[in-house]
Amino acid sequence: MVFYGTKGDFFPWWAKEDTRKGTPVIVTMENVNYSVVEIEGPDSAFRPVDKDRVKNAKQFTWVLILKANRAVGCLAWIGHILWALLGAIKKRLFFRRGVDMESGKSKLLFRLILGLLITAVAFLAFEVIAHYMRWPYFQQHNLHIPQTLEIRGLLHLVYVSWLGFRADYIAPLILAFSKFCVALFLIQSLDRMILCLGCFWIKYKNIKPTINGDPFNSGSTYTYPMVLVQIPMCNEREVYEQSISAVCQLDWPKERLLIQVLDDSDEESIQWLIKGEVSKWMQKGVNIVYRHRLIRTGYKAGNLKSAMGCDYVKDYEFVAIFDADFQPNPDYLKLTVPHFKDNPELGLVQARWGFVNKDENLLTRLQDINLCFHFEVEQQVNGVFLNFFGFNGTAGVWRIKALEESGGWLERTTVEDMDIAVRAHLHGWKFIYLNDVKVLCEVPESYEAYKKQQHRWHSGPMQLFRLCLPSIITSKISIWKKANLILLFFLLRKLILPFYSFTLFCIILPLTMFVPEAELPAWVICYVPVFMSFLSILPAPKSFPFIAPYLLFENTMSVTKFNAMVSGLFQLGSSYEWVVTKKAGRASEPDLLAAEERDLLLSPGLNHAQLHRGASDSSLSSKLKETAAPPPPVKKRNKIYKKELALAFLLLTAALRSLLSAHGVHFYFLLFQGVSFLLVGLDLIGEQVS
Repeated sequence: MVFYGTKGDFFPWWAKEDTRKGTPVIVTMENVNYSVVEIEGPDSAFRPVDKDRVKNAKQFTWVLILKANRAVGCLAWIGHILWALLGAIKKRLFFRRGVDMESGKSKLLFRLILGLLITAVAFLAFEVIAHYMRWPYFQQHNLHIPQTLEIRGLLHLVYVSWLGFRADYIAPLILAFSKFCVALFLIQSLDRMILCLGCFWIKYKNIKPTINGDPFNSGSTYTYPMVLVQIPMCNEREVYEQSISAVCQLDWPKERLLIQVLDDSDEESIQWLIKGEVSKWMQKGVNIVYRHRLIRTGYKAGNLKSAMGCDYVKDYEFVAIFDADFQPNPDYLKLTVPHFKDNPELGLVQARWGFVNKDENLLTRLQDINLCFHFEVEQQVNGVFLNFFGFNGTAGVWRIKALEESGGWLERTTVEDMDIAVRAHLHGWKFIYLNDVKVLCEVPESYEAYKKQQHRWHSGPMQLFRLCLPSIITSKISIWKKANLILLFFLLRKLILPFYSFTLFCIILPLTMFVPEAELPAWVICYVPVFMSFLSILPAPKSFPFIAPYLLFENTMSVTKFNAMVSGLFQLGSSYEWVVTKKAGRASEPDLLAAEERDLLLSPGLNHAQLHRGASDSSLSSKLKETAAPPPPVKKRNKIYKKELALAFLLLTAALRSLLSAHGVHFYFLLFQGVSFLLVGLDLIGEQVS
């Protein structure tokens, strides 16, 4: 407490009448114990005080201050986020600073969304006028159409006519379509629940593929089979070194292992870099060859098909495939190849993916949740109970005989891995999935790269379905296997899932805000999606705090998946596009240490003349360039995604309409989903792109 006075005259500052003079004196009172006592009458101050009602004034004040500080901090954080979002909208939409527009393909879908947005804005304006005019028909489902004497003006007449037309013609159509989509939603949710129950059963019973005995102990007579390892790549400047390094360190007899580096790069500088890396490992005694095609057709399928046509391939029994960003552990072949022993019907052994950059940003975390469910639940359950699943294109070992009997690699789709898996299944080959064997790789860190990857992953299956349907129907496999392929593998998980996700949550839901007669129940909007998201996040329990962003982001990606599904189903031009997923070249700590040890062991001078080239590389120079200049730095830019932005404004418009009607869960879902689309449309998720 502070008092002001001179020469011992003390009085409080609030009782001082003149200006303050003299020296301030500060009196500190220790062990202060103020109590707040309620006085109910004149004599209540002299009564005994109930201890339960006594509160320390200082503690009470500090609690209030802390709570107020937290509230202010939360409001400031929300305000900062909103201000930053408005700044990004101003900068990218109005001034177009540092952004590029998305390519103008698939304009039909964009025009549909844009038309819905314009219509919704017009309806919202109409509803706002009706709301402030206090017309009694605004929230009534059982409409009362007024008579002529009740009509007060032309606008009122138009509004009443719209209500009648909406109730008689629009609402029944939306109701029928929404019921159809909800039925698909429930069927797909039931399928996901069954998969989760199957995964729980596998964990409970500890079911997993095993190897009889230990084929690598000292007394074993196990004969190491001939294994071919292929690394297909195309302009993989960032990751070629670590992938080749990891594969060359596989623990397998060198005389029974051959590594093919299948380079489809069209940049000569990258070709020289890869050749130099191959030459380094040749000097260490690794049996490795470099191949480059002169005629680059068929993308990855054409690359693999060309490599399998080499004469020396007939000496090998198995082939392991690793994409350019995959880094297998040295014991990978010892954990996978022995499963083929005494199992002549086994055609494929697939390992699980692990991600070195899963914690890089929000986008990589959400991808980790999705892919963990795919491998932990879908692949494992289908492998245990059906002996069939879609080949993931990498981190798998094939029996070469199974590839040959199934027709080999075909260049007819952009999902050559799924194509060969379906054809091998139709020929009676069985698959094994090893959930305990992980191969490290990368997930896309930018939204542009992830979107292109998802477009290929969802357009290719529909394109393949059109091609494989006659073969599935006429094949000799059992009826239930045919039903599994057609109904579950293709239709339910590849067609129905993106269809209802987009139409139900991005089209029908905002439309029902303007047609309240067709309003969706809360369990469709909230309870079932949250429960399914909870099931999806179980394989990655550390990602539980991201369950809400995961649900919103999956709905946001539905526009890309729906567009890709339609492109593949109707064989539009974008279904044939293949864009190599951009990689950042992330490496785990053991990989970095291994690379450092490798560089120390390598001699400074290398004899590049010993580099073996494929037959198709005859036109290239036989001498390696001493240096390859790195590419000049490119300024990173963001993109504007028009379809996502149009859907963002449509959902936010519907959220405003929901706010007028005092909807609860509908308003919050539309608001957060609209903000999610807005963030993605402005490319504010993930890293910037070069």
